[in-house]
Amino acid sequence: MKTLLKTTALVLAFAGPAIAGGHETWKTVDEDSQIAFGSIKSSEFGEVHTFDALSGSVNEKGEVAVSIELGSVETNIDIRNERMITHIFKAADARAELTGSVDFDAVHDLEVGATTVVDFEGALSLVGVSADVEAELFVARLSEDRVLVTTSDMIMLSTYDLGIDAGVDKLKELASLEGITRVTPVTVRMIFEK
Repeated sequence: MKTLLKTTALVLAFAGPAIAGGHETWKTVDEDSQIAFGSIKSSEFGEVHTFDALSGSVNEKGEVAVSIELGSVETNIDIRNERMITHIFKAADARAELTGSVDFDAVHDLEVGATTVVDFEGALSLVGVSADVEAELFVARLSEDRVLVTTSDMIMLSTYDLGIDAGVDKLKELASLEGITRVTPVTVRMIFEK
């Protein structure tokens, strides 16, 4: 889950440079943005989960700030949503915060319809733990005022690095599972506009 949060933050960060062209702040179109992450139970059951409530911005200096509402996790099973909020995120109103910076010059002159790939580096803060985040993002300029940012490849995040192994152990116990993978693939889809 934390891995997904990191990935989402990275995508937001990359969208900023593609739409930078002046001194405006670019903000996410929250209803069109989503972070997805996968899990594998007992080495054979794969599932996809999402965070549906997130917001972010990139200013003219290339400073990125992204906030993810952890209580918006959707696993398609109500009791599992509740257990994740309680045992992984610790509170329904918990948030993950991603901060970092991007080089606006890398995509400053991206024309409408053009695409590019950019690198992002930052830090993700989740449930009292901060972890470094790196990602490669695909940026497409949809219009003068709007860009799409997605992960170029899957991002693989470690539950150990995010400090949530104990919560995953509890989920495994409650669901009577032989195991839950400790590395999570994450993808991000975000729209930014000014």
